[in-house]
Amino acid sequence: MSIKEIKAFSDQAKVDPALGEKLKACEKVREVIALGKEHGFSFIEDVLYPPNEPQFTEEQLSPKMAKALLRA
Repeated sequence: MSIKEIKAFSDQAKVDPALGEKLKACEKVREVIALGKEHGFSFIEDVLYPPNEPQFTEEQLSPKMAKALLRA
């Protein structure tokens, strides 16, 4: 549920190409959360958005998700 969980999920997606591709295919925050849950991570939508520090890179996300989660 914390930012640590999101960071761990992001790190896992960086080293697991299949998970990384699934993450990049997500077009909605609910899909990101569900994918995280499928892989044993638990976090809530609110901690994904700014002003919280981004835990994903632009390359990890679909353009739509990057715009939503990485905006300044």
